[in-house]
Amino acid sequence: MEIKRDYYLNKLIKRQNNGLVKVITGIRRCGKSYLLNTLFYNYLIESGVDKEHIIRFAFDSADDIHLIGESLISVEKEKRGVNPELFMEYIRSQTSGEGKYYLLLDEVQLLDCFESVLNGYLRKDNMDVYVTGSNAKFLSKDIITEFAGRGDEIHMYPLSFAEFMSVYKGDKYEGLSEYMLYGGIPLVVLREGANEKAAVLQNLFDEIYITDIFKRNRVKNQGELEDLLNILSSAIGSLTNPEKLKNTFKTVKKSSITAKTIKKYLDYFEDSFLIESAQRYDIKGKAYIETPKKYYFSDLGLRNARINFRQFEQTHSMENVIYNELRMRGYSVDVGVVPIAEKDKDGKVVRKALEVDFVCNLGSARCYIQSAYSLPDEAKRNQEIRPFRKIDDSFKKIVVTKDIVPTHYDENGILTVNIYEFLLNPGSIEG
Repeated sequence: MEIKRDYYLNKLIKRQNNGLVKVITGIRRCGKSYLLNTLFYNYLIESGVDKEHIIRFAFDSADDIHLIGESLISVEKEKRGVNPELFMEYIRSQTSGEGKYYLLLDEVQLLDCFESVLNGYLRKDNMDVYVTGSNAKFLSKDIITEFAGRGDEIHMYPLSFAEFMSVYKGDKYEGLSEYMLYGGIPLVVLREGANEKAAVLQNLFDEIYITDIFKRNRVKNQGELEDLLNILSSAIGSLTNPEKLKNTFKTVKKSSITAKTIKKYLDYFEDSFLIESAQRYDIKGKAYIETPKKYYFSDLGLRNARINFRQFEQTHSMENVIYNELRMRGYSVDVGVVPIAEKDKDGKVVRKALEVDFVCNLGSARCYIQSAYSLPDEAKRNQEIRPFRKIDDSFKKIVVTKDIVPTHYDENGILTVNIYEFLLNPGSIEG
């Protein structure tokens, strides 16, 4: 079954022949290779590009590297990269004709000196280069710097809810429940049955994500790293920082791990795109607050698998889904803080901070979003929109709820939209 990824395919199409290396990044198994080698390849063929002018090469394929006189077994045994001279000679032999050639290169980090090789191809007018990678350097968020400003990143996420629903056989209500439980990794979505989905997720974590992070960063204490991941999994959407986490380790694990080491581990998780952090932003003071931060998983299925599906809070899970959807749509997302001063029952002035779940920026556009699992009565609604009333600007203010309510504005100009409309209709918060 084919899962269409038109959102990302169109990004590649728009960048065609722009003179840059198109770098597809993202967490492992989110669909990067399929996007490049199947969906984009088919688009090129359908748009009239000659097959002989499309060179697909996977550096983790024994058959492909055999074409250049290399052996995958030798490469792995000797713990080295694929010989760049052999690869470049092969490419020269395939690109001797007239016209534009398209290089679709998978797992390119396995090629020795790949940065220099790709930069060399950028100087050739007859080549358009697209690459993906899934570990080592290529999982780094800093990969674009490797191409000296000549890289163009397309960051890919696991399936959005809309993409998930394109292949899900039930209704959107059942679909969201499954999506929030097992996530959007395509390999998992296409499996049948709860047990099989859970097993695939567990295997991905054990055999791929943890192993990659451990090997790449040469972590000395894998137990501590996994303990930290478990703590984060149990507290998605909660404010925390390395110092707080250090105290948790000391209390719960009787560990003497330092805040500096925890910060390093958090960076490893973010560099691998397993988690993302949202920084606090003082809306009135227009300034960032360095710590604490909130952490969200790029895929909820992976998060739930990490804690063996034992701890499933709809409120925090829905917040994570909204965060991922906003990031996929291209927004930068912060946690809003609204400082206020008000009198208590004794007339004493008390200073406090109200929280806005998400401050979302896209270019010059901004909106504020509250994630409210349910709004059973007016008191709960007033609690959710209270921070909005303290913000003195004209940017759109939105409440996203799981309640089945029609999209509408209230007397304060605050938009309410249900989660299904928000996820399935990108224009639901933009009108």
